Amino acid sequence: MFKSLMYVLLAIVAVLAVLISQQPSSYSVARSAIITATPQRVFALVNDYHKWEGWSPWAKLDPNMKTTYSGAQSGTGAVYHWTGNDDVGEGEMRTLESRPCEYVKIDLVFIKPFASRSLTEFKIRPEGTSTLITWEMSGEANFMSKAFSVIKSMDAMIGPDFEKGLAQMKKLAETQP
Repeated sequence: MFKSLMYVLLAIVAVLAVLISQQPSSYSVARSAIITATPQRVFALVNDYHKWEGWSPWAKLDPNMKTTYSGAQSGTGAVYHWTGNDDVGEGEMRTLESRPCEYVKIDLVFIKPFASRSLTEFKIRPEGTSTLITWEMSGEANFMSKAFSVIKSMDAMIGPDFEKGLAQMKKLAETQP
């Protein structure tokens, strides 16, 4: 009986290992929004980490989160580091490229609860009297990412947060003086 149970468990582990290994080796999550504000106003909210608290979907998850800023005040070279509870973990964002009113590229490194690295991009363009912003995150899927994606895709995990963040950004950009 014990031997049979071991064979069944080994078969389940083998099936899971094959299933996990067959998951895509990279991921990309993107969401867009139209904001009735100038590209300058929208860009300012993305380009300066000091302004992320007003719209980031993760900013309010841990009221005791510790944040530090280093490098440039904003734009290329700006660095944002956070340490918080299990909902936000620990990580760092570093702005790699910033083109006024059109593009921000960020190296996003998660330290806890799981180590990972992603590329985050914000693409901003005028759309009539409004602004179209696209928020995209992409990266290589490590074993843990692949394992989680068997249950829930990265798009399903992160996409709703992007939607919430863009909605909060929209509200902020459209109501601030």
